[in-house]
Amino acid sequence: MGEHQNMDKCPVMHGGQTTSGHSVTEWWPDSLNLDILHQHDRKTDPMGEGFNYREAVRNLDFDALKKDLHALLTDSQDWWPADWGHYGGLMIRMAWHAAGTYRIADGRGGGGTGNQRFAPLNSWPDNVSLDKARRLLWPIKKKYGNRISWADLIILAGTVAYENMGLPAFGFSLGREDIWHPEKDIYWGAEKEWLAPSDARYGDVDKPDTMENPLAAVQMGLIYVNPEGVNGKPDPIKTGQQVRETFARMAMNDEETVALTAGGHTVGKCHGNGDAAALGPAPEGADVEEQGFGWHNPHMQGKAANAVSSGIEGAWTTNPTEFDMGYFDLLFGYEWELKKSPAGAWQWEPVDMKEADKPLDASDPSKRHNPIMTDADMSMKMDPKYRAICERFMADPEYFRDCFARAWFKLTHRDLGPKTRYIGPEAPQEDLIWQDPVPAGNTDYSVEATRQKIAASGLSIAELVSTAWDSARTFRGSDMRGGANGAHIRLAPQKDWEGNEPERLARVLKVYEQLSAETGASVADLIVLGGSVGVEQAARAAGHDIRVPFIPGRGDARAEMTDADSFAPLEPLADGFRNWQKKDYVVKPEEMLLDRAQLMGLTAPEMTVLIGGMRVLGTNFGGSKHGVFTDREGQLTNDFFVNLTDMAYAWKPADNGVYEVRERKSDQVKWTATRIDLVFGSNSILRSYAEVYAQDDNESKFVQDFVKAWTKVMNADRFDLESYQR
Repeated sequence: MGEHQNMDKCPVMHGGQTTSGHSVTEWWPDSLNLDILHQHDRKTDPMGEGFNYREAVRNLDFDALKKDLHALLTDSQDWWPADWGHYGGLMIRMAWHAAGTYRIADGRGGGGTGNQRFAPLNSWPDNVSLDKARRLLWPIKKKYGNRISWADLIILAGTVAYENMGLPAFGFSLGREDIWHPEKDIYWGAEKEWLAPSDARYGDVDKPDTMENPLAAVQMGLIYVNPEGVNGKPDPIKTGQQVRETFARMAMNDEETVALTAGGHTVGKCHGNGDAAALGPAPEGADVEEQGFGWHNPHMQGKAANAVSSGIEGAWTTNPTEFDMGYFDLLFGYEWELKKSPAGAWQWEPVDMKEADKPLDASDPSKRHNPIMTDADMSMKMDPKYRAICERFMADPEYFRDCFARAWFKLTHRDLGPKTRYIGPEAPQEDLIWQDPVPAGNTDYSVEATRQKIAASGLSIAELVSTAWDSARTFRGSDMRGGANGAHIRLAPQKDWEGNEPERLARVLKVYEQLSAETGASVADLIVLGGSVGVEQAARAAGHDIRVPFIPGRGDARAEMTDADSFAPLEPLADGFRNWQKKDYVVKPEEMLLDRAQLMGLTAPEMTVLIGGMRVLGTNFGGSKHGVFTDREGQLTNDFFVNLTDMAYAWKPADNGVYEVRERKSDQVKWTATRIDLVFGSNSILRSYAEVYAQDDNESKFVQDFVKAWTKVMNADRFDLESYQR
């Protein structure tokens, strides 16, 4: 009878969540979501632990691959015909929209992972038809297989397209490794609908610098700005202000912004010859028969000249398959007026244009159409600063070509990291300041003798460990910036950051500068080695004789090779590992801890063990005692976890976000704590890790795991090591 009652019920769970269909965070929205630390678990990777892409790509026949890409560009396919018989514009847009998601505030986004293959990026309104571009590349990806990642292939396709249309590349590096699961925990904005008015992410939409951090694009689903104008209302001066802020948040200055805008719009076209409302669902919402395609157009097949993507319709230049000066010739050679595209979008068209200056129809060479300009294009002419740069480019076409080639290289390589990560025959040798260049460090010195000098220097364990941590914690796996190599903590702006305790830092650096002169070790090496010495001393004091691995060779960057402004976004606003935050924020301290841990490439267990160790080592900012749950401060013990999980204590809120740890029997205050400390006892997942380290038989495991996680942080930016794998 029971079986018959259940026959009509669906036999599988919907959504793969709980039996009720709701996720944990849906039931308890205030619970701490640790998914950001697990989003690229090995279980999602089909390649297996033994596969190393950065080794595999070295076996690629790069010349053969480029030859195939050049051939593809003019091999128009019936299922998606090329505009003017050339896929260059489409490939450039694909590469641009992959790289263009990068934002300097947290280093996330960019083309370095192949993330454009997955939601939400594969279904953003600004990425309409890029599903076709990636599918056109599939035969080449299939042919070269494991020797070329999607991430590398997408960016290379855009670079080769420019080369094919007449612009030699400044250079190109391989080495981008694919992810196998969406980076769904990247914050793209709080809006609940695509292309919601941009007011939602501004304090004041008329003041572009009030855009919410870390965002760079003006609306949900756009790469940059709305091509029709602010909130779809044409006003080139106002749009130009948004362009300036958006590109600055991508680490581009005004000259680079103009070069990218002009060079990007020198080739290809916009597509808006039809009814945008008639398009089918985006790839992520399309049914199985679409096989990963989206935006099905039921009218006129929706191909080539009949395609609809941005809604704007037309090419920018007379010769859209050639890299020339046509963008400037038309923009400044004609007056422009507002019109509507067939799809109903605002666009600028020329007044009384010569027939010979009009580009040919993308499908029918017997027809010509007006070119177009977006509101952002018109800002290049109307914004005084942008106009001056345009005039400089027009007076010196070779200078423009060089500026664009360099800006394109920066756009597509910014998140690849320093030059030491570059792979391939076309990787440029020139040092560029945005690469955060660091000279090679000395390895010809006695590490052991230097250890002894550090130990005898008079610096405390807390000073040694805190300085090493502050130097290394700036590392961001999102764009491979920051870290201890280079000892940028000696230079502006890092030496003055509040979180680095400038007075303490200056005192420690003075000692290291002297030791550097005596030993030949770089200050960068001394900072990291000093942290190792401190950890080893603390471990010995707790009865554990352990050596922290150390590899010399870090260099010391110089002020003239350091772009101080570009380092400003690396400043920590909070560091839960040192129990500090600059001020109160809307975001909870424990959420800021997760964000920092994820950028540093830490797993949840690594984050946990580091917190416990840092507390008992006495490394809290300003010497604070919050969370120092031990009577043996300065010894590397598991006391933090032992006392956190001890039911002899009760936890009660006090003032200013601080909590008191009271003995249950006497009600006397034993310790104080912050939310960061207590979350390791309150969150069920983190508590499970804390209990592991609190066990009587796991004190040695705690020390070993702490040293392993510590070493990972100290070496996160050692891309020069042969053992480097990421």
